[in-house]
Amino acid sequence: MTQYGFHMRQDLCTGCHACQMACKDEKNLDDARLYRHVFETEGGSFAAAGSGWAHDAFAFYTSMSYNHCERPACLGVCPAGAIAKDDKTGIVTYDGELCIGCKYCEEACPYGAPQYDEAAGKMTKCDLCADRVAAGEQPVCVAACPFNALEFGELEELRAQYGEAVTTFGLPEDTTGPSIAITPHAAGAPSVA
Repeated sequence: MTQYGFHMRQDLCTGCHACQMACKDEKNLDDARLYRHVFETEGGSFAAAGSGWAHDAFAFYTSMSYNHCERPACLGVCPAGAIAKDDKTGIVTYDGELCIGCKYCEEACPYGAPQYDEAAGKMTKCDLCADRVAAGEQPVCVAACPFNALEFGELEELRAQYGEAVTTFGLPEDTTGPSIAITPHAAGAPSVA
């Protein structure tokens, strides 16, 4: 089985939210739902140094979406069978016709990735733009990134290409196996919650 996933470079991300807005527009999401979140990590300080200032201040961003995990926690708790894992692409699929809106998937997901659609009374989630991927195109979030901070492809290839990429940063990878590789910013690994 191929496992598709994302590679994210914190050193290239400017926090512009283009990925987030492109997804929101493509999926026609209401104000309460986002399938992709951009987190800012900042730190350091400024201090007087002689006649000037010295600093070790930093800021960088992490763009995260639903992780299409190797062992998705949401799949095992869905009583309606609305969530499945495609055995060819590794994409975790969702069938809105089967969803009963119980929110068990949201509670089980350590990332809080499934989103409740209040108007429909059902859960929704990122589908990795499966229709675009099937047509040989990039997911809309990747295509919208003006600085190429996001990349999409076979996870094994992405991890081989970016050998220093990691999947930690507070992500519970040992429990779900998220399909993401992050090349960290030089300032250090963020804590994404």
